[in-house]
Parts: sequence; C-alpha cells; structure tokens
Amino acid sequence: MRRRAVGWAAGVAAAALVAAGAVTYAVADSGSGKAAPSTPSADSADAGFARDMAVHHQQAVEMSYIVRDRTRNEDVRRLAYDIAQTQANQRGMLLGWLDLWALPKVSADPPMTWMGMGGMVTAKDGSLMPGMATDTQMKKLGTLNGKQAEIFYLQLMTDHHKGGIHMAEGCVAKCTVGVEKRLAQGMVDAQQSELQVMAGMLKERGSEPLS
Repeated sequence: MRRRAVGWAAGVAAAALVAAGAVTYAVADSGSGKAAPSTPSADSADAGFARDMAVHHQQAVEMSYIVRDRTRNEDVRRLAYDIAQTQANQRGMLLGWLDLWALPKVSADPPMTWMGMGGMVTAKDGSLMPGMATDTQMKKLGTLNGKQAEIFYLQLMTDHHKGGIHMAEGCVAKCTVGVEKRLAQGMVDAQQSELQVMAGMLKERGSEPLS
C-alpha cells in the first residue's frame, strides 16, 4: 500500500517535470513570438521567486541525498530520489530563466522581499527561509542511520515542503510570467501530495511532524 502511495507521488512529480520542461521551452521560445512578454525586472516577484526557490530547492536536494545513504528502506529512498530529481530539475529551470532574463542570481535584498516579507524573515543557523533546516539539523541528519534517519528526514522535509508551498503560492499570486506561475502551481500540487505521503510514513514509524 505504501509503495503504491509513493509511486503515485512520484507520478505527480514526474508530471510536474514534464510540464516544467514545456514551461522552459515556452519561455525560451517567447523571444521569437510576435507578442513576446516583457522581461521581468531584478526586483520583480518573478525574479525573486526564481532566486529564492532555487536556494530552497538546493537544500531539499542535499537532504534527500544524505538520507539515501543513511537508510536501506526502499520507500524512503524512492521518495528521496524523486524529490531530489524533481527539485534539481526545477532549480535548473529557475536559474535558467534568470540567465534568459539577464538578471543576477543573488540579491542584496533579504530573502522573500518579493513577497513583502523581507523584514520579517530572520536567518538563523543557515535557515534562510521558512521551512529550511538549520545547519545543526543538517549535520544531525548526517549522523543518523536507519529508522532514526528516516524519521528525521521526513520531519525536516515536511517543514521544508510547507515553506516551499507558501513561497510557491506567493508566486502564483504575484508573478507576472504565466509559465512561471503555472510551474509554481505545479510545485504546490506536487508537494501537497508528498506531504500526505510523508505524514503516512511518519505515522507508520510511530512519529509525527516537528510542527
């Protein structure tokens, strides 16, 4: 039963990747169209989301590869692999758009300024945005094995997804590039389905989310 659930989540993630591939092509091709959209500015929600989500995704990829080396449980390893592949590909797209728009990949503004939260987000111990794990938590994950590693990974990734969904919903509301808004909505849909899968995995292990 759990394997089918993980497989279903992987299917959602795969569908998101296919859609995202079409998104990348559409953005790259938009310059040759008769009604090409204007390029977003460096302080736009489109650019801010691309920069911040690229950073957010990178940590998810790192966490997922850490846990794959710390457990032999096939369901957790499969979920971690799916998350790593999906978010690594999406990260490449986000950074590619910034290149396409000739915009910087870093900003002097605090994270999530594009959401109107620049002064509200306090980075601590490497956690730059909501949902991100701290450096201490990342180091701890790398010391655990088996069931303990599985539980801690699922807890950290649950928080990570919640923060990512919040950011993606911000792009859906504020971004102006249609294909980017659609990719953000795909992130929301896929990560919500993975949250359900991870909640079930934690329950099976007699545990629950951190928050």
